[in-house]
Amino acid sequence: MHIREMLADAERTGNPSFSFEYFPPKTAQGVQNLYDRMDRMYQFGPKFIDITWGAGGNIAELTCEMVVQAQTYLGLETCMHLTCTDMGEDRVNDALQRAYKAGCTNILALRGDPPREKEKWEATEGGFQYARDLVAHIRKLYGNHFDIGVAGYPEGCDDNKDEDLLLDHLKEKVDMGATFIVTQMFYDVDNFLRWVQKVRAKGITIPIVPGIMPIATYGSFLRRANHMNCKIPDGWMERLESVKNDDVAVREIGKTLVADMCRKILAAGIPHLHFYTMNLAQATRMVLDELDWMPSPNRPLKQTLPWKQSLGLGRREEDVRPIFWRNREKSYVKRTQDWDEFPNGRWGDSRSPAFGELDAYGIGLTGTNEQNRKKWGEPKSIAEIANLFIRYLNKGIEYLPWSEAPVASEADLIKDDLIDLNKRGLLTINSQPAVNGVKSTHPIHGWGPPNGYVYQKAYLELLVSPDVFPEIRRRVKDHPDLSYYAVTKSGNLETNTSNEGPNAVTWGVFPGKEIVQPTIVESISFLAWKDEAFQLGVDWARCYEAGSPSRLVIGEMMDNWYLVNIVNNNFHEPRTIFEVLSGLTVQDLNKVPGQANGTTNGFHHPTNGAEASAVPQ
Repeated sequence: MHIREMLADAERTGNPSFSFEYFPPKTAQGVQNLYDRMDRMYQFGPKFIDITWGAGGNIAELTCEMVVQAQTYLGLETCMHLTCTDMGEDRVNDALQRAYKAGCTNILALRGDPPREKEKWEATEGGFQYARDLVAHIRKLYGNHFDIGVAGYPEGCDDNKDEDLLLDHLKEKVDMGATFIVTQMFYDVDNFLRWVQKVRAKGITIPIVPGIMPIATYGSFLRRANHMNCKIPDGWMERLESVKNDDVAVREIGKTLVADMCRKILAAGIPHLHFYTMNLAQATRMVLDELDWMPSPNRPLKQTLPWKQSLGLGRREEDVRPIFWRNREKSYVKRTQDWDEFPNGRWGDSRSPAFGELDAYGIGLTGTNEQNRKKWGEPKSIAEIANLFIRYLNKGIEYLPWSEAPVASEADLIKDDLIDLNKRGLLTINSQPAVNGVKSTHPIHGWGPPNGYVYQKAYLELLVSPDVFPEIRRRVKDHPDLSYYAVTKSGNLETNTSNEGPNAVTWGVFPGKEIVQPTIVESISFLAWKDEAFQLGVDWARCYEAGSPSRLVIGEMMDNWYLVNIVNNNFHEPRTIFEVLSGLTVQDLNKVPGQANGTTNGFHHPTNGAEASAVPQ
């Protein structure tokens, strides 16, 4: 989606919006940490992000890679900075092509700062002298595919303080095809609004996006303001100086000062703010909180589909996925990134010709062995493994090997049932409650356009011991509304359905549209997920020393247990699955590999559904 369309929507609806800027970190670990932070900050609700251009060598390559990651795997509408610094025409063309292939449709075209080793900016041989030339080049090559932003300078730039000359240059960039303006950071709102009037008087009508720098610490505030030659409003220094050695107090005062500044901008009719995050979350979140813009139960983050949509090239029309990857969305995107086309959501066969292999980066278990041992401890029995699942459901830990995201809010409806299953050794790795026609604006279950209705079949996926599975199979036979698939690591597949086509487990009904079917269960994708699910368990086992109880108990589970999914096709009966599984308990719940019997670490085998006494709540 073009940024100018987002800005026009904010202006038309009167609903203000915002965006974030990030820059490429210097280390590989910093990059991975930033991806995680970008993913979390997606939940704040930015309309788009932009990623600065690292002039030269590896940093420039990293900008392109970050755009791919943000668009394709994080589902973030991304604007790529592109500068003239150290960039010949061939390198510019390569960067644009990579952005295009990533599904990116927005570029911020800049002249750029001179390299650190040069005092004065000089064009690269065969490159571009001015940002206007870069804008014209992008338009010539790509037409209207890219929305092109350019920089605005309310307080001048490093090598030019002539405001009228800078406005002439801005007009030239707009005449060459620029479609929106992003300003350098500032704190003087009165001067910014005066500058906006001069821009409009120049005949420039494209949207202006003000750049906002939150205040994280006193030192960083002064350093950045001085570097950009920003005027600091009267009274700001007096308020901040008195608490300059207290970072918490600085952020508290800073959030109020910056939020008041934002309100003045919004009151002047400019509906979108662009936050320079400096790759940090806290100061920006505090400003958004102060503005009452953070998502909440009364103001949920609007979802187009019940899963985060990839914005990679060719994936924007994707609207159906197997439910098995519900908690590992990035893995699903990676394993299907080479597909020629994606299922279109109709009620036909949506199977793929192939899923990608498991050895691609990011599909297996993330983190080092040491990090994972610290995260999940060293469980020595099924009961201790079950406790990890219970802690996850109670939000005591954020992740499990089979889930790269915290437990979803809708799980609260069936949380007690899920905890009960895990206490009995039936380990739940995926689920959804039944939903019977809630409005698409519902704060938990809602997705898609307004005035629609959402439905869900109850779904449960779990790891099941071979001593329990035969009884589950027998009980399911007595309930014709239940369908199941069960498979072992070796590929022994069992099911009670003869239809290999997809079974919709989530769907929506909207005015003027066909029924949208965004999650399904089907055999061929379940087998592809089976390989990944068991491999994640094997990777977890390998985090521990060979022969250790933790490695043995997890390894034995992966070798012998079943991966089972159950769908209740009668969405009017939300509790049937849990009733069918009631009373079933895994044998040897507390047995430690290598020990004949006995309890460990205070765990006791539950009797008649009794709770294990040491389960943390």
